[in-house]
Amino acid sequence: MLNIVLHEPEIPANTGNIGRTCVAANARLHLIEPLGFRLNEKNLKRAGMDYWKDLDVTTYIDFNDFMEKNPGAKIYMATTKAHKVYTDVQYEPDCYIMFGKESAGIPEEILVNHEEDCIRIPMLGDIRSLNLGNSVAIVLYEALRQNNFPGMNLEGHLHHLHWNV
Repeated sequence: MLNIVLHEPEIPANTGNIGRTCVAANARLHLIEPLGFRLNEKNLKRAGMDYWKDLDVTTYIDFNDFMEKNPGAKIYMATTKAHKVYTDVQYEPDCYIMFGKESAGIPEEILVNHEEDCIRIPMLGDIRSLNLGNSVAIVLYEALRQNNFPGMNLEGHLHHLHWNV
């Protein structure tokens, strides 16, 4: 099972949307405090819709608490400062993919100790970053694709309706 880690997320709607994506992708969500909202906040639940109750979510006091409780975890860190593109790495089925807070990303003091595991999403020119929810979805679904979408529905079905043209 893949793991998404949000380091100090600030916007409840983003975290709610990411929670919904994690439920759809059968991924765990890890939240590193401080959070910019309360977990029971109405906006968080609204963005996560009725999926929040199905989410496997864990919170941590800080990054050190996260590292202590997940020893030996393979962590990829999404940052605009990375040398590698997110498609350049092979994601293990149980790896952790970490994203920083909306206003500042992952702190550089964390990144420098994990430089080889930093990944980036390519963007044009002076664009600072993508929306956090979009960034999570892009990288998470690449990791799922590389692992053959384990346990996921790979096929849909059209209802054979007769259309009047």
